[in-house]
Amino acid sequence: MNHIEEQEDELQQSNYEGVIKSANRSANWRERLEAVKALSEWNNRQVIEVLTRIMNNDAVYTVQEAAYNTLKGHGENVQLPPRKRGELIKGTAKILIRIKKSLPQGHPFQAFKEKLQKMRSDVYDTYEGEKGAEFDTWLEETWASLRTK
Repeated sequence: MNHIEEQEDELQQSNYEGVIKSANRSANWRERLEAVKALSEWNNRQVIEVLTRIMNNDAVYTVQEAAYNTLKGHGENVQLPPRKRGELIKGTAKILIRIKKSLPQGHPFQAFKEKLQKMRSDVYDTYEGEKGAEFDTWLEETWASLRTK
């Protein structure tokens, strides 16, 4: 192997490791989705294991579907899991109530939304990814219905 080929192999390995790390970032569904798409370039046991875990366990269904499609593209015999119902992250209702209680009474929705994004970016990101364009409406309706007493 010549020097240029060695450098290309090192770069390929570096990219591969970066993509694997991105696939495991819980607070950024868009980054996980891009990582899943990038993993279609590799077909080895580690990639199959990472994609299978994402397909079965990711909280954002769009990411699960992308992992499923990549696995199918690699010739794996897999089944797409059903879309999750209810809370995507355990304890979401309690988290939202705590955030609402931490703000002054009569606070605007935007203050709640910003504090959620700062305090629990994982919750914010997961529901934003899952709800898509309906996220703001869902969050505002949820915020309005939260009881703090």
